[in-house]
Order: sequence, then C-alpha cells, then structure tokens
Amino acid sequence: MAHVRFTDLRSRPTEFLDLTSLTLDEFQQLVPPFEAAFQAHMAAWCLDGQPRTARQFSVYKNCPLPTPEDRLFFLLTYLKTYSLQVVQGRLFGMGQSKANQWIHVLLPALLAALRTLGDAPTRSLTALAQRLGVAEADAAAGVSSREEDPAPLVAPDAPLLPMTGPNGGLSAPRTLLNRKRVIAAKKETTR
Repeated sequence: MAHVRFTDLRSRPTEFLDLTSLTLDEFQQLVPPFEAAFQAHMAAWCLDGQPRTARQFSVYKNCPLPTPEDRLFFLLTYLKTYSLQVVQGRLFGMGQSKANQWIHVLLPALLAALRTLGDAPTRSLTALAQRLGVAEADAAAGVSSREEDPAPLVAPDAPLLPMTGPNGGLSAPRTLLNRKRVIAAKKETTR
C-alpha cells in the first residue's frame, strides 16, 4: 500500500490545504522552527519517551517520517482530520503504536515552534490583550465568560440516542449452569 508523503501533495495545493489548513508558504515557514524544536527534543529523549543515554537521533533507512516536511505534514494532518491513530499510522506506513509515539513527540515540537514564531495559543486574558494590542477590558468584552453560555438543550441524564436503553445488566435472567437443577436436567436429556 502506498503511503502519503509531503512530496506527493506539494503539487496539489488545494488538497494540501484541505489536509493541513495551511498553504504551502505557511507550511514552509513553519518547517525550520518545527525541525529545530524536534531535534532539540530528540537530543534529550528517545522516541519511546525514555531519556537518551547513548546514541544520537538519526533518521534510519526505513523511517516512516524521514524528512522534516513529512513529520510536520503527519502531525498537521492528524490535528486537522483527527483520525484514529490506527488510520493515521496506516496512511503514513506505520502501526498504531508507532503513530502514537510520533504524535506524542511531535506535538510538543509543534507547540515550541509556534511559540518561537509568536503564534502559540494563549490561555490568559492578559496574554490575549497583549497579542491583540488592546486593553484587557476590551479583550474581555470580546470573550464571553462560561457563565454567559446558554444551558444545554438536552438534559444531562438523557441518553445519547433516544433508542438506547439505560446502561446496566441484561434484563433476561441468566441461567447458572452449575446449579443442581440444571445439572439434573442435562442428565435427563442425555439418557
């Protein structure tokens, strides 16, 4: 089965945009800081999350993500489509466990690259106001608080689908095969 590679899609910008939410120019701007953050991480850690003690990281011959572009493309595709890891792994020529390892290594590298470029998401109102270049009160006016969110339309204890019943034990009684009555009935039928 053929695997998806960055080189396959760079000649199809619309399809590339659909899979990553980035244009090719935006993608190329993100590659150098992403690769620098990835290499810095791999200098200290192995792909399986263990501290690196002996050898340096190097791209091996049958690596499923051999280039920086392939690594970034793999992660952005995963974040955009949010596919199952087994599907993501299959698309890029690896199993689910290896896809999981790559995702957990590449996510912090992407966040570090976005911080380097000044595009990391903010988690505080002060940082948002500073990024937008407005007063904190003006930024607060643009952000709705959780208290103002409308109540959900569905009751919290309502089932997901109307046809699904409550969770619990089966309604049919279970026959215990080791009861004396059942054993005696089995002996009667075998005679």
